[in-house]
Amino acid sequence: MIKIQVKPKTSMIRPFVVCAVLRGVALDQARYNSFIDLQDKLHQNLCRRRTLVAIGTHDLDTLEGPFTYEALPPSEIKFVPLKETKEFTAEDLMEKYKADLKLKKFLHILEGSPVHPVIFDSKRRVLSWPPIINGAHSAITLDTRNIFIECTATDLTKAKIVLNTMVTMFSEYCTNKFEVEPVEVISANGLSAVYPDLTCRKMEVSLSYISSALGVTLGVSEVTGLLNRMQLPATKGDNIEGSDPTISVQVPPTRSDVLHPCDVMEDVGIGYGFNNIKQTTPKCVTQGRLLPLNEFSDSLRAEVAMAGFTEVVTWILGSFEENFDMVKRNSEKQKAVVVGNPRTSEFEVVRTSLLPGMLKTLGHNKDHPRPVKLFELSDVVILDPKKDVGARNERHLTALYCNANSGFEVIHGLVDRIMQVVGVKAVSVGDNTGYFIQPSEEPVFFPGRQANIICKGSQIGTFGIVHPEVLQNFLIPDPCSILEINIESLH
Repeated sequence: MIKIQVKPKTSMIRPFVVCAVLRGVALDQARYNSFIDLQDKLHQNLCRRRTLVAIGTHDLDTLEGPFTYEALPPSEIKFVPLKETKEFTAEDLMEKYKADLKLKKFLHILEGSPVHPVIFDSKRRVLSWPPIINGAHSAITLDTRNIFIECTATDLTKAKIVLNTMVTMFSEYCTNKFEVEPVEVISANGLSAVYPDLTCRKMEVSLSYISSALGVTLGVSEVTGLLNRMQLPATKGDNIEGSDPTISVQVPPTRSDVLHPCDVMEDVGIGYGFNNIKQTTPKCVTQGRLLPLNEFSDSLRAEVAMAGFTEVVTWILGSFEENFDMVKRNSEKQKAVVVGNPRTSEFEVVRTSLLPGMLKTLGHNKDHPRPVKLFELSDVVILDPKKDVGARNERHLTALYCNANSGFEVIHGLVDRIMQVVGVKAVSVGDNTGYFIQPSEEPVFFPGRQANIICKGSQIGTFGIVHPEVLQNFLIPDPCSILEINIESLH
């Protein structure tokens, strides 16, 4: 049996490897294209763009075992990569592939690591530099007859699934159909394992669960017959004599998608035919309607629109700079939900206010005829340790007026109109039966030209003339006034 030895340093970067051999494979152009296409699709999906698993396929006749899986400094890894004719170090290739449209997407997996994974044969010829590229020496061609498949991984379970998928789908092209040659993997601690593991998994599924989920009364023999048609070998379960009979299902290695009894139930439904299930009236009759908050939001949108404002919809994700620094709200950073590993710097954090998005919209439309009257009614997200998910949504309304003058009175008038339509009366300062305004000290607004909105004893919003420094940050040439209010306390 072919062996591959795993070296200890691989634990620093990509600790697992599983392998298999397909003998006597007959490839033509269509089969070769399908083989490469399968690898690409697995890399994109199960392998999570090669972060979890990377597949390498090689012409075994050009190599000599046993193989070793090592982790070395990139400057010590030298080989001729696919589609090249000269030798490079891994260090050189990291720079070279930054300009490669396909491979540059995977460089971040190894970036910053002191060691890179590499697979050698007994003559120290490089098979692959996972997860980036294979060596040209062992490249597969239409003349290849014996294929060595290796999958390096950070997730051993995913690696086994990917290897099983590769060998079960292409072993039919071997001389002895559906025959796979195993490979012994000797781990760094000396333990040995043989791959691929093509044993079937056993699942016990309740017959009552299948019948109730599908809404069809089926017998044990009927369900086992349907599952066998769907290539899920099934027999009567261990609890066949009990009050709730079970079905024993043998899940083959070709069906890694079967994880839960609901997957078995789905296959029974497909085998039975969803169109054959009779439509019935639900036992529980309910009436669908909008959530009260959404219904209130739609009514409020209509009122603000009738006041002459145009609705905009902005991104719920933004950058730290736009959400906090550019609006002079650095103290609010600790309230924000941060996006882990964001794809771009523009989507680093979930917004805690609608105000930055509104100013950004105006900054991108500064040539629009004046006056500009915009509003948005949408959710913001605030950290809240009392919630089971650690954060809560709040429905906010923001409205902006921009002209040659600030239009503070226009925004003030909109506040009064909103309160009028929701039935909250204006009262004197300190009266908790209605709403009143009092001076505020928000850094985003001009000092002395801003106010808090107090409704029934609680602050629900703020409005004012935007500070000149904030306007400059968003490249807005004209003065403007803006309002932001939490509407959840009003509905």
